[in-house]
This record gives sequence, structure tokens and C-alpha cells, in this order.
Amino acid sequence: MKIILKKIPMAQLKSMAEKGFGNLVKAVVDVEKKIMAVDGELHADEEALLLENGSKQENLWGINLYPGINSPEWIEFDSMINLHPKSGNLSRGVENPQLRKKIVAIVSQLIEK
Repeated sequence: MKIILKKIPMAQLKSMAEKGFGNLVKAVVDVEKKIMAVDGELHADEEALLLENGSKQENLWGINLYPGINSPEWIEFDSMINLHPKSGNLSRGVENPQLRKKIVAIVSQLIEK
């Protein structure tokens, strides 16, 4: 498990997927700090790592990355940590379209396709 602060190659993400779940890498994005934690067994593990490093709970969103898919669907918004009742997100997805766009932009800044 690691925190991504600067751009990494897609090949590195593919390697993480192959060593872990086969076709996906779990990630948690901090939309305020514009960083993400990757390669944990659970989104909650990555969330804990970011919290230990100064992130705030309300800024953390869980996603799954499928590095073998070359389309917008390579990012899946599905995680138990996405339940944010205070901010109105009542599902495992990310319901706010602007927030999804922000997450996609951060992932695009951190993963070199």
C-alpha cells in the first residue's frame, strides 16, 4: 500500500493489479490534497493510511481502477467508505457529478496512461 503524490506509469498500476486482485487496484482519493492511496486489500486500509497522514474523512472517496480497460469505465466509483450521510452521499457510489469529475481529474494527474 502506498500514497501516490506524483505521477506513476500505468504499467506500475497494472503490476499492482496482477499481484493483487488480477484486474483491479483499489484506491482512495483525497479530493482536497489531490493525492491517493493505492494497492490496499480494502478501501478502509487505504483510508486509514491517508487519515494517519493528515487527510480528513470528508475528503476521502473510494474507487476501483481497472488498468486493462482503455475507456472512461476504467474508474469505478464503488466503495463502502463512500457512505457520507452528512454530505448527502447515501450510497457506495459517488452521487455528485462534479465530485466524480474532480476524482477523475485527480486520477488522470496521478496515473500516466
